[in-house]
Amino acid sequence: MTTLWNTFLDQRTELLKALWQHLQISLTSLLIAIVIAVPLAIWATHHKSVAEVLLQITSVLQTIPSLALLGLLIPLVGIGSVPAVIALVIYALLPIFQNTYVGIDEIDPSIEEAADAFGMSRMRKLIKVEIPIALPVIISGIRTALVLIVGTATLAALIGAGGLGNFILLGIDQNDTSLILIGAITSALLAIVLSTLIKVLQKAKLRTVIVTVAVIIIGFIGVSGYQAAAQPKENIIIAGKLGSEPDILIHMYKDLIVQDDKNVTVTLKSNFGTTSFLFNALKSKSIDIYPEFSGTVLESLVKKTGNTTNLNAHQTYVKARDDLKSQDDIAYLKPMKYQNTFAVAVKKSFADKYNLKTIGDLRKIEDKINAGMTLEFMNRTDGLKGIKKKYGLDFKVNSMQASLRYEALQRGNINVGDAYSTDSQIKQLNLVMLKDTKHVFPPYQGAPIMTEKFAASHPEVVKSLNKLAGKISDSDMQEMNYKVNVKKESAAKVAKQYLISHGLLRDDK
Repeated sequence: MTTLWNTFLDQRTELLKALWQHLQISLTSLLIAIVIAVPLAIWATHHKSVAEVLLQITSVLQTIPSLALLGLLIPLVGIGSVPAVIALVIYALLPIFQNTYVGIDEIDPSIEEAADAFGMSRMRKLIKVEIPIALPVIISGIRTALVLIVGTATLAALIGAGGLGNFILLGIDQNDTSLILIGAITSALLAIVLSTLIKVLQKAKLRTVIVTVAVIIIGFIGVSGYQAAAQPKENIIIAGKLGSEPDILIHMYKDLIVQDDKNVTVTLKSNFGTTSFLFNALKSKSIDIYPEFSGTVLESLVKKTGNTTNLNAHQTYVKARDDLKSQDDIAYLKPMKYQNTFAVAVKKSFADKYNLKTIGDLRKIEDKINAGMTLEFMNRTDGLKGIKKKYGLDFKVNSMQASLRYEALQRGNINVGDAYSTDSQIKQLNLVMLKDTKHVFPPYQGAPIMTEKFAASHPEVVKSLNKLAGKISDSDMQEMNYKVNVKKESAAKVAKQYLISHGLLRDDK
């Protein structure tokens, strides 16, 4: 409990920000779903055959896995809040539509006949009789939809929409139970509070419900409008991949940019996704900057031109820079010193037992290998595909989230895993990185990546970020990762400490 409380105190500012994002996404989705589902259900009560079709459609939509739905929406509407809201609206339609339809359709026919006998028009009967009677059932459906939305909205963090899911993703990546609990508990409490408020409305009159909804909408518009007006004209969005290392780097980028230009603000999107996801986000201008590695550029982001097998680190960077510029009009700034190359890792006891020193040595124990690797590594030519091809290996592999495969290695659930050479877990768990004698893994030097247009219009940003060129050694980065993952220091704190200690950032204490 002490650790959980300390983590909460340390993260309270970020938690409030994430909570507001989560609330925005959830309530926006709910209001849109109500606007769509309620009128549609009212109309459907007079068209029974169409009502059955609509019920089937909304039921089918709700069965689509959330990750698959988000994946389908990204090519159509990009990333961020928009696809998240669309997905949540789709999931909320069924309970709201179904309850509204049932609530009105099952009104006692004698009451309907009495209303007709008084000469009420269809609209007057709807407002004065049908909706008031059906209101508790309708609100019950809205309440169900809200709980569903709040829980599912945690996945919005996967596509850069923020929210409480950021804490859960970061906790999983860093194997930090406290972060996971903070995200999950806050999400659950939010659902309980909002559900309780809606329950109160079940007993209220229609006018009270309408006024309450109006107040919520006006309040939301007012706060969002104020935020938009208060925000400076220039806001730079920097994103990072999953993990502590990208998080450290983007905090360094932010500190350097803000120090050199007081007229801009920087928004960070940590744990934003995998390589292709960020690259597409950059090209679509959903983000402005993110750190990328030279080997990754050549292997995954540009069309292969010529033989890149025997290039040294500088040659790899230059080719990556030139290919990005010519193929996608992307600028690749000067690289840092360290190389965060892929690796195949095993426990030292396992390496000693079977005398494993190189990746090729795995051939003699293929029948004993039980590997766990990330999906990205498994699907890259500079990853598992290249290893199998160049080393002639073919062994069982389970796909695993990045931090979980380290835990699985430690527990003995797997005996071979992929890794990054600067990961803190290599030191923490005393792992052995097998030598890549066939050079499947190219040199990986990290540097900021941005569009050429952005670089041309932001020379001060380019100048600020180039201060990191040639800085940060392999041991520096591994130590910083260790502080974040093992000592549980914040990435922001670790980044700032490095910059100050190396004279790149003023110490304003």
